[in-house]
Amino acid sequence: MQSRTQPRMQNPAVVLSGAMQPIQEIFKAVHSGGVAGAILELVHLRVSQINGCSACVDGGAKTARKAGVSEERLATVAAWREAPYFTDEERAALALAEAATRLADRADAVNDEIWDAAATHFDEKQLAAIVLMIGVTNLFNRLNATTRQIAGAWG
Repeated sequence: MQSRTQPRMQNPAVVLSGAMQPIQEIFKAVHSGGVAGAILELVHLRVSQINGCSACVDGGAKTARKAGVSEERLATVAAWREAPYFTDEERAALALAEAATRLADRADAVNDEIWDAAATHFDEKQLAAIVLMIGVTNLFNRLNATTRQIAGAWG
């Protein structure tokens, strides 16, 4: 059995030549969608928490701090519904992130109530950016968790 403090292999997007650049282009597109960086980082962090990706939770917390997310918000993002630190806009993005990440948990996972709440705060381009952030984060979570990428190993 392999140690949980050692990766099984490098991230597959690094191993396969040409895979990382398109993923980075998606991140670039996400950040050009007009959504505040702090919201995108909260979305990334919450999705990574749900998926149990230690490398992405660690990296996401560091990136969120750089984007201006406070320690109180970082500490409570997993319990955002009960914490007083989040705006209605952030709550709508976090609800969308959770629903889109947990598709198999219930029928109509991203129901109209969740979508409509997000759509009251974000225009179509911003929604596209959030949905892409959710998708690319889920991609990285699955790559990293499967290959046991280690928290802190990527800086």
